[in-house]
Amino acid sequence: MTNFPAIKVQDLTVAYHEKPVLWDIDLSIDSGKLTAIVGPNGAGKTTLIHAMLGLIKPAAGSVLFNNMSINQCRSSVGFVPQRTSVDWDFPTNALDVVLMGCYGRLGLFRRPSDSHRQQALDCLDQVGMKEFASQQINELSGGQQQRVFLARALMQDSDIYCLDEPFVGVDAASEKSILNVLKKCRRQGKTMLVVHHSLQTVSDYFDDVVLLNVRCIAHGPVSKVMTKKNLRATYGGRGALIDQAIHGVS
Repeated sequence: MTNFPAIKVQDLTVAYHEKPVLWDIDLSIDSGKLTAIVGPNGAGKTTLIHAMLGLIKPAAGSVLFNNMSINQCRSSVGFVPQRTSVDWDFPTNALDVVLMGCYGRLGLFRRPSDSHRQQALDCLDQVGMKEFASQQINELSGGQQQRVFLARALMQDSDIYCLDEPFVGVDAASEKSILNVLKKCRRQGKTMLVVHHSLQTVSDYFDDVVLLNVRCIAHGPVSKVMTKKNLRATYGGRGALIDQAIHGVS
């Protein structure tokens, strides 16, 4: 048992053209938890993930994964980007996309072995996509593409996963498949940090939640954080929308 969190964010600030997009974020994400990041459009959710992973440079602050910087433990942190940020016209099949998840272990000059290919097929099987292994990625539906990218992250066999809007634009079957995989990873002790868009499903899907709107409004267990007071502070004056979306919060 470690005495430090899976993810520790301290004083993180990100600005574009001198305009703060994230301001003085402090977060502590517990190991083995399924945690959502929710907030309105423009709240900085994707920016937070990108800054944590070193994909953009913050103006200030620090991020530690298992008490190490991202550069010290990059292979232990998996990332599933937004589906809309990927060039789906790239000519490759689903199996080859998943095999990309092992390149960090192989290095530049080693090719995947038969055992790696079998592992990739197993990852596709976990997300219900094994039968599509030879299918071109641009021929798959949005939900199928998202499941393939989740399989690629599983191939990396990380301790921590950051997922940016994995449920957006997917069909009901894909959403169920993705959620089942996330919960299985949690049972294995892995930490899952997920940018999420639906207030209605937070309490059903997640253990903890981060309410974000440029600043961190609140974070912690869903049952304690998802209050009307916190949601109104996060989403502004849209009280009626919150009341309709969230039932039974205090």
